[in-house]
Amino acid sequence: MTTVADSIAGVSIAGADGARAAPSAPAISFAAAATERELRLDLFRGLALWLIFIDHLPPNILTWFTIRNYGFSDATEIFIFISGYTAAFVYGRAMFERGFVVATARILKRVWQIYVAHVFLFTIFLAEISYVASHFENPLYAEEMGILDFLKQPDVTIVQALLLKFRPVNMDVLPLYIVLMLFLPLIIWLMERRPDVTLGLSVLLYALTWQFDWYLSAYPNGFWAFNPFAWQLLFVFGAWCALGGARRMSRILSSPVTMWICLAYLLAAFWVTLTWHIPQIHHLMPRRIEQWMYPITKTDLDVLRFAHFLALAAITVRFLPKDWPGLKSPWLRPLILCGQHSLEIFCLGVFLAFAGHFVLAEVSGGAGMHFVISISGIVIMSAAAWLFSWYKQVAEKGPSRTRSTAGNADMAGGAV
Repeated sequence: MTTVADSIAGVSIAGADGARAAPSAPAISFAAAATERELRLDLFRGLALWLIFIDHLPPNILTWFTIRNYGFSDATEIFIFISGYTAAFVYGRAMFERGFVVATARILKRVWQIYVAHVFLFTIFLAEISYVASHFENPLYAEEMGILDFLKQPDVTIVQALLLKFRPVNMDVLPLYIVLMLFLPLIIWLMERRPDVTLGLSVLLYALTWQFDWYLSAYPNGFWAFNPFAWQLLFVFGAWCALGGARRMSRILSSPVTMWICLAYLLAAFWVTLTWHIPQIHHLMPRRIEQWMYPITKTDLDVLRFAHFLALAAITVRFLPKDWPGLKSPWLRPLILCGQHSLEIFCLGVFLAFAGHFVLAEVSGGAGMHFVISISGIVIMSAAAWLFSWYKQVAEKGPSRTRSTAGNADMAGGAV
């Protein structure tokens, strides 16, 4: 069994390839060897996709199994952190081996793929909602899903959607990731030279965002549900961990003091969330703490949410090494497969969430139907992930196919 330090320490590129890095520059480290895959990343990204799907449904029995009911953060933090980690790992290696221009070209290609997926999902999602609203003569679907402006001015709204300014409900994650990925070449370039300074600049941007209320406007009014100026901190922190930061933090993460601090914070956050669900104990929360703490905004990634995610990540890394035998278990295989095909499964989850919402509204809204829809959605997502994996394996066995480990988006958990 590996130690905590071993489980988070990376494999130095300089050590693997010889003396490629300059002596004065910090060695860039990766979480796994070029031919390995970090299954923990796949596992937790798959878990995040399942939790996002369940949270997008109306409240039901399975909702109580999602982490947002027991702390300040939720599955979005997991998804963005892992996306930053894996993107930096994959394209950081490409930039080191092939140079800035080639790595940037690969990143922009991936950004284009995500953008096309977003536009495709937007089109299908609008068609789904419009058909249901008109067929069942219920305009509330269009209002609840945020597409009334599209029905009033489809020409203007489509242009705004292409500019990522108009988004129906549940379609905020991909635009955020597109914007973050656009700046990934600069982030990696700075990380390879001054990783700690780069993280410091990210923290500074986060602080200035809160100080001066910076945001991106949305159409027809308001602002982005996930402010990129704030959420970039989690993405950059993931990149920093992938490119050697986790290795440098190994001593801190393996300290018992860190463990007990994290556990204390998680318990405190759990207590606060209990006061949200149990009115009888709300009076036990000191008013001064409430005034200081609330609101815990998700839009600007409140520092309490960020700290809660850090505590969860530190505890997870400590007790779940990368060679944990359970990662090979067939019971966890569906989660891992979903994590390995995160872009497709995320889009499918958004589609299924509205379909489930429709069934609950038109057929039955009972607890049993809630449970059936939630489980059915997870089964469909898992089956789709298995199908994507099977198709990929068949395609890779073709005689003319050659694989390049440099910049391959499937390595170490892949990029979203």
